[in-house]
Amino acid sequence: MKPILEVTDLSKSFKKFKAVDKLSFTIEQGAVYGFLGQNGAGKSTTMRMLLGLIFPDSGTIAINGYKFNNSRRFLLKNIGAVIERPDLYGYLSGWDNLRMFATLSGMSIPNKRIHEVLEIVGLKGREKDKVKAYSQGMKQRLGIAIAMVHDPDLLILDEPTNGLDPQGIAEIRALVISLSRDHNKTILISSHLLYEIEQIATNMLIIHKGKKLSDGPVSQLFNPDETLIEIELQPEENIKTVVENSQWYGKSVRISPSKLVFKMNPSFTPDLNRWLVNQNVNVLNINSRHSFEAYFLSITNDTATTDRAI
Repeated sequence: MKPILEVTDLSKSFKKFKAVDKLSFTIEQGAVYGFLGQNGAGKSTTMRMLLGLIFPDSGTIAINGYKFNNSRRFLLKNIGAVIERPDLYGYLSGWDNLRMFATLSGMSIPNKRIHEVLEIVGLKGREKDKVKAYSQGMKQRLGIAIAMVHDPDLLILDEPTNGLDPQGIAEIRALVISLSRDHNKTILISSHLLYEIEQIATNMLIIHKGKKLSDGPVSQLFNPDETLIEIELQPEENIKTVVENSQWYGKSVRISPSKLVFKMNPSFTPDLNRWLVNQNVNVLNINSRHSFEAYFLSITNDTATTDRAI
């Protein structure tokens, strides 16, 4: 895959405060790049520099091989962005909002493209309704439609699920996955909801105090031995005693009558399952997942407890 975005030694200070410190990363075509960090880590400053809203003190930004500072107007045509809640005109319809922003982009965008984008974001059939009647989730999807109406190579989504209800969050999650998988869009997305990012990101970039701490494919960031194996049981009151007297107790994280959680390499799961069956324990479901929250907190110098990781 070719690199869409290349950031090299990017730095930005506000008086004596170093917001971003020699940050470098590369995003390849088609990736969903999770951009994470605690409040004040430098995420928003970085995104504003990528959009040309503020200028770096040093370093370079290149899209498709072209340095940002050398051809700003051209490069902005290749970026679409939603920064938290989009600014929309409530008294206009979804169609009129999209048509107006398409005109403001300075590019000739046919009505066919507007119809296409409305269908992609799931607003076909509601495009004639006034935006003030839209749910917050619909407004957010319209904002994404505006960001991508000119067919950019890179989408930047800053906290796109902020303030949404569970249904709205699920809709944005499904849309991001579809944009990457079905429409080959490259996406840089930030969020404070670690679980949501974990479900959609192919790559992770974690920064802390303006510096890069971790960067790479999700599959390579985690130690397999730190995988959480969650086992749902038919309620078994004596399960704690059964586990405590077994070889598996040292790998246990949580024990309750209806759920067991172990931290271990997934390759041990078949053996664990067979052992439970031999103990006459009725297993209903087994899931494995990385303890991403624990990983995130550990590298940002916070203490992760077992309960928080789950």
